[in-house]
Amino acid sequence: MGDSVDFYGVLNIPKDSSPEAIRKAYKALVRRWHPDKNPPSSKKEAEAKFKAITEAYEALSDKEYRSMFGVYHSADGEGSGRHRERWTSPKHSPDHHPVPRRANSDGHHRYFARAADSAAAATTTRKAAAVERKLECTLEELCKGCRKEIRFTREVLDKSTGKIIKKEEVQTVRVKPGWKKGTKVTFENMGDERPGALAGDVVYVVSEKEHPVFKRVGNDLVLKVEVPLVNALTGWTFSFRLLGGDKMSCSFQDEIIHPDYEKVIRGQGMPLAKDHRLRGDLKIKFHIVFPKNLTEDQRSGIRNLFKDRS
Repeated sequence: MGDSVDFYGVLNIPKDSSPEAIRKAYKALVRRWHPDKNPPSSKKEAEAKFKAITEAYEALSDKEYRSMFGVYHSADGEGSGRHRERWTSPKHSPDHHPVPRRANSDGHHRYFARAADSAAAATTTRKAAAVERKLECTLEELCKGCRKEIRFTREVLDKSTGKIIKKEEVQTVRVKPGWKKGTKVTFENMGDERPGALAGDVVYVVSEKEHPVFKRVGNDLVLKVEVPLVNALTGWTFSFRLLGGDKMSCSFQDEIIHPDYEKVIRGQGMPLAKDHRLRGDLKIKFHIVFPKNLTEDQRSGIRNLFKDRS
């Protein structure tokens, strides 16, 4: 009969458990074995346990479970009445809302959908092509984090006719502080469906909208400021607002702003995606604006100024 799984054993419950008891056991176990609640040293074990618990709950919650994968007698031929459940782990169907998983080491965030049609999923191995879409975010959204509701249309198979029809979907992506351009968010099995194949994935790639004031370079922010020549030489104070909305002032009274001068303000850049407590720097670069013309008296005064200092 192939490999078999005792789903009641996975959930540590008797085989005559009620739906309420199954649900209660499932909730307790997923809280205990959720990968986000376990230390890195036991991550692999937690992920394996979490997957097994989820599959067991999905199987035991399926009303058609017994008829499709059923309860069958042991193949010992003794007629002892002992039984066990055999169930092949299904690929996740697109008919249910996705459940978030932890990001991979490359920053690729994945969401998977719970199985709905276990029989079809269990016997299908081919997968439809993935669909890639753009997820536009402002610099403020990537700095503070946000939730974005995504509406998209995909092609699905009509179960009654077998024809391909259009279906509108709505998903929510939690954009985390520090995400960068190119970060990928995948909704597994939420792409287009094709006959004889598993549904494809939808992959959203983060893109960064151009900001009118700041430019992002890695985890740093760059602010370019124009300063009149007279202020660059004699002192200057200017104010601006950070991405979070706070106002910041910079004063230059004891220093001369020269070409290629750069002022670095530590810890006022973008948060790091892996640790939001850490931030990059804010780098202020200056463009010195020279006057278009000078009177003869002004020219003479500048010459005398530098003549006295030479």
